[in-house]
Amino acid sequence: MPVLRAVLLGASNLKMGLPAVVRRLRDAAGGPVDILAACGHGRSYVQWSRIGFGARSLPGIMDCGLWKALAGRPPLPTLALAMDVGNDLLYGPATAEIAAAFAACLERLAALEAKVVTMTLPMVSIEQLSPLRYHAMRAILFPGRAEPWGSLLDRARDLDRRCRQAAIEHGAHLVEHQAAWYGVIDPIHFHGSRRRRAWNDILAPWTGDALPAPQPLRVRIPRFGAEEMRLCGIERTTLQPACRLPDGSTVALY
Repeated sequence: MPVLRAVLLGASNLKMGLPAVVRRLRDAAGGPVDILAACGHGRSYVQWSRIGFGARSLPGIMDCGLWKALAGRPPLPTLALAMDVGNDLLYGPATAEIAAAFAACLERLAALEAKVVTMTLPMVSIEQLSPLRYHAMRAILFPGRAEPWGSLLDRARDLDRRCRQAAIEHGAHLVEHQAAWYGVIDPIHFHGSRRRRAWNDILAPWTGDALPAPQPLRVRIPRFGAEEMRLCGIERTTLQPACRLPDGSTVALY
């Protein structure tokens, strides 16, 4: 039986760091953990999303099946992480709509009495981004979406302000982005050599400052294991949990 539940919401940074986060949760809990994660490259809080020229699409975090799954589970001490909010800026919704979706997720987590850690936008690196780097990044990750850099930067500042306010209102612990997490080229993804430091800082409110070095997971987390997704426009569903770990922990993907 699980001794702890964790709800993880985010996009590419969380997706890439998921094995390390799962390992740290298992170590901190001292027993099996029931993990529910809604994450993925280019993930939106508001709508279905697809990144780059990929054929994979995932539903918006606010409306995915994670919330229904949570409602059907018995109570457990719960940790929650909500991060990677900024993708929606490049999909077009107004900042008020994005912030409302983010706040709705925090409200649902607060109702579960979860210990919530949240992060808003990485303004510490976004503010340093040049128009040339922005357009190069947008062309690779979000082709076809051509909002001028100045306009996007203003919207990012507004969304960051709104999401910070939502974190305060719902009692979430806000972790500030650190410039040391990022490399010279990419302003939104943790640099490979700095991910351990980033996750140590992010998860410190749960696990304390002293964390062991992450160990490899024995069970691979499926790349296309989400409960609901589209591959090349074809609907696909996967029974959850997507994987079970040797200690009895489970990872469900949405």
